[in-house]
Amino acid sequence: MNYYDHKVESDYSYSGNFKKYRTFNFIGVKNSENDSSKFNPFVENAIKSRMEVQGYRFNQNRPDLLVSYKLFYEDLLLKGYNQADITEFIETGRIFDENEEYDPNIEKREYDPVKYNLKKGTLFIVLIDKKKNRAVWQGYASGVLENTVKNEAYLKSAVRSIFDRYKVFTEGYLQASQQN
Repeated sequence: MNYYDHKVESDYSYSGNFKKYRTFNFIGVKNSENDSSKFNPFVENAIKSRMEVQGYRFNQNRPDLLVSYKLFYEDLLLKGYNQADITEFIETGRIFDENEEYDPNIEKREYDPVKYNLKKGTLFIVLIDKKKNRAVWQGYASGVLENTVKNEAYLKSAVRSIFDRYKVFTEGYLQASQQN
């Protein structure tokens, strides 16, 4: 599977406190025959593995982040945002246009909306700040059902492609793993 042929995007909230998040849990999903949650084991295990690789710990009782995901079977028009890379935002706390000269005294935090026409079979993942009860990051990959509906490896690859856009490791995790 080549994900460069598919739309993979993400955006984030400027109010996200990404340096503070350390734990996560999943939002409970209703399971019915017509619901995309029948793929839960594949998608959930892939998300859990990726979050753990990035230093997050699964915590059912007191998670910092709640994870929600959905697979849409039809084409989807989605409003997203054109933003700088999330790691740049986390490091500087500022948003600026790459065509402008950087001025540390000016904080630009305007959202630049963009509409995406996503293909049938869009996997949508949202990270929610549990304390603030608001979404802080969302990622999506379209066309994940083009070849087959029940291909576990294909869905896992879609999750990896989405989380390649969420390059946020828990604070201190990289230093700790390099020392081991």
